Amino acid sequence: MGMVAPVYYTADMVRALPNDGKRYETVHGELLVTPGPRAWHQEVLQRLNRRLVDFLAEYVVGHLFVSPSDISWSHDTLVQPDLFVVDLEEARTMDWAQMQDLLLVVGVLSPSSARYDRFTKRRLYQEVHIPTYWIVDPDTRSVEVWTPQDELPQVERERVVWHPPGVDEPLAVELDELFRPL
Repeated sequence: MGMVAPVYYTADMVRALPNDGKRYETVHGELLVTPGPRAWHQEVLQRLNRRLVDFLAEYVVGHLFVSPSDISWSHDTLVQPDLFVVDLEEARTMDWAQMQDLLLVVGVLSPSSARYDRFTKRRLYQEVHIPTYWIVDPDTRSVEVWTPQDELPQVERERVVWHPPGVDEPLAVELDELFRPL
């Protein structure tokens, strides 16, 4: 009996999958499937969202989006970052296909997404030169900061800082506040 060849997924194939509450993505043809996030994931995501919205209202360097989304750099890649800041001119197109220059990408880990966020998607973001990728780990109360050239992350346990070009004061997020209990 022969082995069944794995399916090589394209972005169009992923777009055609059912809307069943799972997140479907593909990176270089590999299908990534994750269930709906935990409540703690969503709480941390909302807290970061508020901080970024306030920062970008003061320093208009880009526009913040929250998943679901449809970011693709090639026919076999489609990702849905939890939070991401897009170059302002690209964001104004309101067309996912035109949004290529992400200034910041944030992934909040869940047990089901950790491998994809830390390895598969992190390597993709480095390949396409995302300047800053935060991997937020609510369970360890830390943030991994990745840049395109990094072989290892900078692991932050007190505060995480984002300083986009053209901005005098960076955004600093205190991790005690980000991860405080309800």
